[in-house]
Amino acid sequence: MADQGLVRETACAIVGKLKAGDVTPLDLLDVLEKRIAEVDGKVNALPTLCFDRARDHAKALMQKPAGERGLLAGLPIPIKDLTDVAGVKTTQGSPIYKDRVPERSDILVEHLEQNGAVVYAKSNTPEFGAGANTFNEVFGATLNPWDISRSAAGSSGGAAVALATGMAWLAHGSDMGGSLRNPASFCGIVGLRPSIGRVAHTPKFKVDRNLGVQGPMARNVEDLALLLDAMSGEHPADPLSLPKPAASFLTAARSGKKPKRVAYSPDLGITPVDPEVADVTRKAAERFAELGVIVEEAHPDLREAHECFHVLRAFDFAISKAALLRTKRDLLKPEVIWNIEEGLKLTVEQLERAEAQRMAMTERTLAFFGTYDLLLSPATIVPPFPVENRYVSECAGRKFDNYVEWLGIVYAITLACCPALSLPCGFTASGLPVGLQMVAPPRGDAQLLAGARVLEDILGLRGTTPIDPK
Repeated sequence: MADQGLVRETACAIVGKLKAGDVTPLDLLDVLEKRIAEVDGKVNALPTLCFDRARDHAKALMQKPAGERGLLAGLPIPIKDLTDVAGVKTTQGSPIYKDRVPERSDILVEHLEQNGAVVYAKSNTPEFGAGANTFNEVFGATLNPWDISRSAAGSSGGAAVALATGMAWLAHGSDMGGSLRNPASFCGIVGLRPSIGRVAHTPKFKVDRNLGVQGPMARNVEDLALLLDAMSGEHPADPLSLPKPAASFLTAARSGKKPKRVAYSPDLGITPVDPEVADVTRKAAERFAELGVIVEEAHPDLREAHECFHVLRAFDFAISKAALLRTKRDLLKPEVIWNIEEGLKLTVEQLERAEAQRMAMTERTLAFFGTYDLLLSPATIVPPFPVENRYVSECAGRKFDNYVEWLGIVYAITLACCPALSLPCGFTASGLPVGLQMVAPPRGDAQLLAGARVLEDILGLRGTTPIDPK
């Protein structure tokens, strides 16, 4: 029987053991299967398992010489249930696709498997990834392991919970309006929205869709960088994809390179924030000063973010889901119907205005990074909320106009085309995790990881997870 203590090892350490021959991919699958049996019934993070497929892949990988097994060398990874895995049920959290089994994997999955990843599960997500609370009519709700009465956020909630509970060493996620960053914040793990094009994926509905990106999730910054290395690289089927950088992201994360000047903003000038969240994140940001880093309160001008994101997100829903509205309306949740209908009502003038707003915010943000190396803020504006609440309807006395407006602090960064991550930075008085959003200029993924690792060392929270649900 493989050692269950392996669930507490870092991904980097596990890959080292794989490369040294101390463990095999089959050992790791045994460990995970046992851990999932013990834990997942309490949190519902990994509703679809594919261990037979995983073991077949692991055995094939083990036939290769050790040096030819890829960067991850046989490390098991779950894939978010929005992304196709060949031969594995992929539902997108929708009753429309509850029995769908794709014949081919997304090129992201193919790339990961070529780099030595072994896919063993699909992680839970809200219907079509809509809404930052992971529940759907196919599999039900995913619960926060720090307090199972609370939300794990979303839409990569299953992935975050799997990491936080030791059911995964690394996990795949995706992010449009904070779908990696919010669950990372709520679950006490690290999630990165990379630069546009950094991770190739199969284009759907529109060649140049770029509000949403694919990205890595992990329990610490080094592990996050390792997975980004395994995910990165251009692919001819994704015209926006970027080539791998000359130096690895893991090397960057380990460089110890600290920023010279960082900005902290509790609200980016556009949103209310829970006072306790603001206090925890401010104290974390200010700890950079212990290394001689200049920390100032500032943020770029992002005043158009709410109007701009509402329009561009609605347009994205219209082009990707209008056909479902026409034929499967009775199987769509109300929030998805609303988003599609908002998109179908748009005029060309509204789209013109939104694209101009996005350009203006991006230009101002680029100018801002002429002064600051990193921008820091809360990754979420509230602590984990009760799971029965579909979304956050108000904060600090202000009511929101719709179910996504509470995510402004993350989707403003999406609009500005910046890479951003959520780093565990502390806890509320009731013991719930709080994440610090760390932002770098476009294609500044390496400096972002370096800065995050430096701050992670100062904060001393590495190793807080995995936990048993409570």
